[in-house]
Amino acid sequence: MTTPFDPNPRKPGLFSSLRASFLTGLVVIAPVGMTIWLIWTLIGWVDGFVLPLVPDRFNPEEYIGINLRGLGVIIFLLFTIVVGWVAKGLIGRSLIRFAESLVERMPVIRSIYSGVKQIAETIFAQSERNFEKACLIQYPRKGIWAIGFISTETRGEVAMKAETMGPLISVFVPTTPNPTSGFLLFFPQEDIIELDMTIEDAAKLVISAGLVYPNAKDPTQPAKAA
Repeated sequence: MTTPFDPNPRKPGLFSSLRASFLTGLVVIAPVGMTIWLIWTLIGWVDGFVLPLVPDRFNPEEYIGINLRGLGVIIFLLFTIVVGWVAKGLIGRSLIRFAESLVERMPVIRSIYSGVKQIAETIFAQSERNFEKACLIQYPRKGIWAIGFISTETRGEVAMKAETMGPLISVFVPTTPNPTSGFLLFFPQEDIIELDMTIEDAAKLVISAGLVYPNAKDPTQPAKAA
Protein backbone atom coordinates (compact mmCIF):
# COMPACT_ATOMS: atom_id res chain seq x y z
CA MET A 1 0.00 0.00 0.00
CA THR A 2 1.34 3.44 -0.91
CA THR A 3 0.61 6.79 0.69
CA PRO A 4 1.28 10.34 -0.48
CA PHE A 5 4.26 10.44 1.88
CA ASP A 6 6.09 7.44 0.43
CA PRO A 7 9.46 8.50 -1.03
CA ASN A 8 9.20 5.82 -3.73
CA PRO A 9 5.56 5.41 -4.73
CA ARG A 10 4.67 2.14 -6.42
CA LYS A 11 4.35 2.28 -10.17
CA PRO A 12 0.99 1.28 -11.62
CA GLY A 13 0.74 -2.35 -12.61
CA LEU A 14 0.01 -3.81 -16.01
CA PHE A 15 -3.73 -4.03 -15.35
CA SER A 16 -3.91 -0.39 -14.27
CA SER A 17 -2.02 0.72 -17.37
CA LEU A 18 -4.28 -1.32 -19.63
CA ARG A 19 -7.37 0.07 -17.94
CA ALA A 20 -6.11 3.63 -18.33
CA SER A 21 -5.34 3.04 -22.00
CA PHE A 22 -8.77 1.48 -22.51
CA LEU A 23 -10.55 4.47 -20.95
CA THR A 24 -8.46 6.87 -23.02
CA GLY A 25 -9.38 4.91 -26.14
CA LEU A 26 -13.05 5.14 -25.23
CA VAL A 27 -12.80 8.90 -24.88
CA VAL A 28 -11.35 9.06 -28.41
CA ILE A 29 -13.56 6.47 -30.08
CA ALA A 30 -16.93 7.16 -28.43
CA PRO A 31 -17.61 10.63 -29.94
CA VAL A 32 -16.49 9.51 -33.41
CA GLY A 33 -18.44 6.27 -33.22
CA MET A 34 -21.61 7.93 -31.94
CA THR A 35 -21.43 10.59 -34.64
CA ILE A 36 -20.99 8.01 -37.41
CA TRP A 37 -23.79 5.86 -35.96
CA LEU A 38 -26.20 8.80 -35.74
CA ILE A 39 -25.46 9.91 -39.31
CA TRP A 40 -25.77 6.35 -40.63
CA THR A 41 -29.06 5.85 -38.77
CA LEU A 42 -30.45 9.17 -39.99
CA ILE A 43 -29.55 8.34 -43.60
CA GLY A 44 -31.24 4.94 -43.26
CA TRP A 45 -34.36 6.55 -41.77
CA VAL A 46 -34.62 9.07 -44.63
CA ASP A 47 -34.05 6.31 -47.21
CA GLY A 48 -36.75 4.19 -45.63
CA PHE A 49 -39.20 7.08 -45.81
CA VAL A 50 -38.36 8.49 -49.26
CA LEU A 51 -37.51 5.46 -51.44
CA PRO A 52 -40.95 3.77 -51.13
CA LEU A 53 -42.45 6.96 -52.58
CA VAL A 54 -40.22 6.82 -55.67
CA PRO A 55 -41.70 4.92 -58.66
CA ASP A 56 -39.77 1.77 -59.54
CA ARG A 57 -38.86 2.99 -63.02
CA PHE A 58 -37.04 5.98 -61.49
CA ASN A 59 -35.30 3.99 -58.76
CA PRO A 60 -31.69 3.06 -59.74
CA GLU A 61 -31.76 0.13 -57.32
CA GLU A 62 -34.20 -1.64 -59.63
CA TYR A 63 -31.59 -1.64 -62.42
CA ILE A 64 -28.35 -2.35 -60.57
CA GLY A 65 -29.79 -4.54 -57.80
CA ILE A 66 -27.72 -2.91 -55.07
CA ASN A 67 -29.04 -1.07 -52.03
CA LEU A 68 -27.53 2.40 -52.39
CA ARG A 69 -27.63 3.83 -48.90
CA GLY A 70 -28.03 7.58 -49.05
CA LEU A 71 -29.95 7.62 -52.33
CA GLY A 72 -33.10 8.67 -50.51
CA VAL A 73 -31.23 11.56 -48.91
CA ILE A 74 -30.05 12.78 -52.32
CA ILE A 75 -33.59 12.53 -53.74
CA PHE A 76 -34.99 14.36 -50.71
CA LEU A 77 -32.43 17.16 -51.04
CA LEU A 78 -33.10 17.60 -54.77
CA PHE A 79 -36.87 17.54 -54.23
CA THR A 80 -36.64 20.09 -51.41
CA ILE A 81 -34.47 22.42 -53.52
CA VAL A 82 -36.95 22.24 -56.40
CA VAL A 83 -39.91 22.92 -54.10
CA GLY A 84 -38.09 25.87 -52.53
CA TRP A 85 -37.19 27.27 -55.94
CA VAL A 86 -40.80 26.99 -57.13
CA ALA A 87 -42.14 28.48 -53.87
CA LYS A 88 -40.07 31.63 -54.39
CA GLY A 89 -41.79 32.37 -57.70
CA LEU A 90 -45.11 34.09 -58.25
CA ILE A 91 -46.92 30.88 -59.21
CA GLY A 92 -45.49 29.04 -56.22
CA ARG A 93 -46.53 31.74 -53.76
CA SER A 94 -50.03 31.78 -55.26
CA LEU A 95 -50.31 28.00 -54.90
CA ILE A 96 -49.10 28.14 -51.31
CA ARG A 97 -51.63 30.85 -50.41
CA PHE A 98 -54.41 28.84 -52.06
CA ALA A 99 -53.41 25.66 -50.22
CA GLU A 100 -53.17 27.49 -46.88
CA SER A 101 -56.61 29.00 -47.42
CA LEU A 102 -57.98 25.48 -47.80
CA VAL A 103 -56.17 24.30 -44.67
CA GLU A 104 -57.58 27.24 -42.68
CA ARG A 105 -61.08 25.82 -43.21
CA MET A 106 -60.21 22.50 -41.55
CA PRO A 107 -60.41 22.83 -37.74
CA VAL A 108 -58.06 20.05 -36.57
CA ILE A 109 -55.67 20.12 -39.54
CA ARG A 110 -55.45 23.90 -39.26
CA SER A 111 -54.07 23.70 -35.72
CA ILE A 112 -51.55 20.99 -36.61
CA TYR A 113 -50.37 22.79 -39.75
CA SER A 114 -49.93 26.17 -38.06
CA GLY A 115 -47.97 24.60 -35.20
CA VAL A 116 -45.65 22.64 -37.46
CA LYS A 117 -45.17 25.66 -39.73
CA GLN A 118 -44.23 27.90 -36.82
CA ILE A 119 -41.69 25.37 -35.54
CA ALA A 120 -40.17 24.94 -39.01
CA GLU A 121 -39.90 28.70 -39.55
CA THR A 122 -38.28 29.15 -36.15
CA ILE A 123 -35.68 26.42 -36.75
CA PHE A 124 -34.90 26.70 -40.45
CA ALA A 125 -35.76 30.26 -41.51
CA GLN A 126 -32.68 32.30 -42.43
CA SER A 127 -33.42 35.57 -40.69
CA GLU A 128 -32.25 37.69 -37.79
CA ARG A 129 -33.48 35.13 -35.26
CA ASN A 130 -30.04 34.33 -33.96
CA PHE A 131 -28.73 34.84 -30.46
CA GLU A 132 -26.68 38.02 -30.29
CA LYS A 133 -24.25 37.38 -27.41
CA ALA A 134 -23.61 35.22 -24.38
CA CYS A 135 -24.20 36.86 -21.03
CA LEU A 136 -24.20 36.37 -17.27
CA ILE A 137 -27.39 36.87 -15.29
CA GLN A 138 -28.34 36.26 -11.67
CA TYR A 139 -30.79 33.36 -11.75
CA PRO A 140 -32.76 31.82 -10.06
CA ARG A 141 -31.99 34.37 -7.34
CA LYS A 142 -29.52 37.09 -6.49
CA GLY A 143 -26.04 35.73 -5.84
CA ILE A 144 -26.41 32.70 -8.15
CA TRP A 145 -25.07 33.22 -11.66
CA ALA A 146 -26.10 31.52 -14.86
CA ILE A 147 -25.08 31.73 -18.51
CA GLY A 148 -27.71 33.03 -20.90
CA PHE A 149 -28.02 33.93 -24.55
CA ILE A 150 -29.25 37.40 -25.44
CA SER A 151 -32.09 37.13 -27.93
CA THR A 152 -33.61 40.55 -28.65
CA GLU A 153 -34.93 43.62 -26.94
CA THR A 154 -38.34 42.81 -25.50
CA ARG A 155 -41.22 44.29 -27.46
CA GLY A 156 -44.99 44.35 -27.51
CA GLU A 157 -47.29 43.72 -24.59
CA VAL A 158 -44.57 42.17 -22.40
CA ALA A 159 -42.43 45.30 -22.64
CA MET A 160 -45.35 47.67 -22.10
CA LYS A 161 -46.84 45.95 -19.06
CA ALA A 162 -43.61 45.04 -17.24
CA GLU A 163 -42.97 47.41 -14.34
CA THR A 164 -39.41 48.46 -15.11
CA MET A 165 -37.71 51.81 -15.52
CA GLY A 166 -35.58 50.82 -18.51
CA PRO A 167 -35.76 48.45 -21.48
CA LEU A 168 -36.13 44.71 -21.03
CA ILE A 169 -33.92 42.17 -22.79
CA SER A 170 -35.11 38.68 -23.78
CA VAL A 171 -32.61 36.10 -22.52
CA PHE A 172 -32.68 32.36 -23.14
CA VAL A 173 -31.20 30.42 -20.21
CA PRO A 174 -30.23 26.89 -21.38
CA THR A 175 -30.18 23.76 -19.27
CA THR A 176 -27.31 21.30 -18.83
CA PRO A 177 -26.42 19.08 -20.66
CA ASN A 178 -29.16 19.75 -23.24
CA PRO A 179 -28.94 23.42 -24.24
CA THR A 180 -31.91 23.15 -26.60
CA SER A 181 -34.23 23.27 -23.59
CA GLY A 182 -34.31 26.08 -21.09
CA PHE A 183 -36.18 29.16 -19.99
CA LEU A 184 -37.13 32.42 -21.67
CA LEU A 185 -36.60 35.21 -19.16
CA PHE A 186 -36.91 38.98 -19.40
CA PHE A 187 -34.21 40.97 -17.60
CA PRO A 188 -33.66 44.71 -17.18
CA GLN A 189 -30.76 45.72 -19.38
CA GLU A 190 -28.68 46.86 -16.42
CA ASP A 191 -28.86 43.38 -14.83
CA ILE A 192 -27.17 41.70 -17.80
CA ILE A 193 -23.40 41.28 -18.06
CA GLU A 194 -22.26 40.57 -21.61
CA LEU A 195 -19.44 38.06 -22.07
CA ASP A 196 -16.54 38.17 -24.53
CA MET A 197 -16.82 34.45 -25.32
CA THR A 198 -18.68 33.40 -28.44
CA ILE A 199 -22.08 31.73 -28.48
CA GLU A 200 -20.39 28.44 -29.45
CA ASP A 201 -17.94 28.61 -26.53
CA ALA A 202 -20.73 29.42 -24.09
CA ALA A 203 -22.75 26.47 -25.41
CA LYS A 204 -19.75 24.16 -24.91
CA LEU A 205 -19.44 25.39 -21.33
CA VAL A 206 -23.11 24.62 -20.68
CA ILE A 207 -23.06 21.21 -22.38
CA SER A 208 -19.94 20.11 -20.49
CA ALA A 209 -21.41 21.21 -17.14
CA GLY A 210 -18.52 23.62 -16.60
CA LEU A 211 -15.73 21.21 -17.55
CA VAL A 212 -14.79 22.83 -20.88
CA TYR A 213 -13.87 26.51 -20.77
CA PRO A 214 -13.25 28.63 -23.89
CA ASN A 215 -9.57 29.08 -23.15
CA ALA A 216 -8.16 25.85 -21.75
CA LYS A 217 -4.72 27.36 -21.07
CA ASP A 218 -6.05 30.36 -19.17
CA PRO A 219 -9.80 30.16 -18.38
CA THR A 220 -9.69 33.69 -16.95
CA GLN A 221 -9.21 35.02 -20.48
CA PRO A 222 -11.56 34.64 -23.46
CA ALA A 223 -10.47 32.32 -26.23
CA LYS A 224 -8.51 33.99 -29.01
CA ALA A 225 -10.05 33.99 -32.44
CA ALA A 226 -8.48 31.49 -34.80
